[in-house]
Amino acid sequence: MSVLSPAISSAALLSALRSCRLFESLGSVDLQRIAEFAQLRRVARGDSLFREGEPTRGFFVTHSGAINVHRIASDGREKTIHIFRAGESFAEATLPDGTGYPAHASCVEDGHVVFIPRSEFLSLLKTRPDLSLRMLASMSHHLRILVNALDDLTQKDVETRLAIWLLNRCPQPLGAEAVDIKLDVTKTVLAAELRIRNETLSRTIARMRDLGLVVSLGRTIRVIHPLQLIAWLSGAPSSNSLPSAAFRKPPVAGADSSCQ
Repeated sequence: MSVLSPAISSAALLSALRSCRLFESLGSVDLQRIAEFAQLRRVARGDSLFREGEPTRGFFVTHSGAINVHRIASDGREKTIHIFRAGESFAEATLPDGTGYPAHASCVEDGHVVFIPRSEFLSLLKTRPDLSLRMLASMSHHLRILVNALDDLTQKDVETRLAIWLLNRCPQPLGAEAVDIKLDVTKTVLAAELRIRNETLSRTIARMRDLGLVVSLGRTIRVIHPLQLIAWLSGAPSSNSLPSAAFRKPPVAGADSSCQ
């Protein structure tokens, strides 16, 4: 992980801050003030941003690429909490008490992150209470991420997670025509996001392909008939009149839970 020179990073740094939910609608003067102490860093796959238990140095905003925030289980396996992509901030909840990072963060796809130091940002918060409210909103968003992750692990089998992931990326309203979904990350990163192993993702795609639901074309997954995929999720016969709200497929016996 390397810090880019100020001359190169100035425009990109402001662009990254503007794209972050935490700083959206902030004026140029406020963004410039944050940019004065923030750093744009280049990260490569495998780079560690922080490790669980390390003292809190600050928080991060993803500008490009993908960052995996995860815990390490007692058996040594990674348990993904969330994959953070462009515009998302993470680790800001550790700023107030500074007791340390509660998880690991590593780069899973080359890109850039903005590092915002703890002491300078806390000093800014003392003069800008509106930013404190933004922090609370951001932490609330992260709490929803954790709740959704728990829901995925306890209530949804692997095939259901992948099907919902695909349907969420299909144009609405859903129709009968095939939809090509281009993966903006590698399948390894997608597997981590779905909280499964890479080989489990490959087997799941193969099963859905054999059922005539999808076709894998390199870094594109084609949903052959979105409404049929919904019907398969709900266990109902295919119908063009099926509603597109919260369908659930009964759990598959013996579904892979090795990364759950």
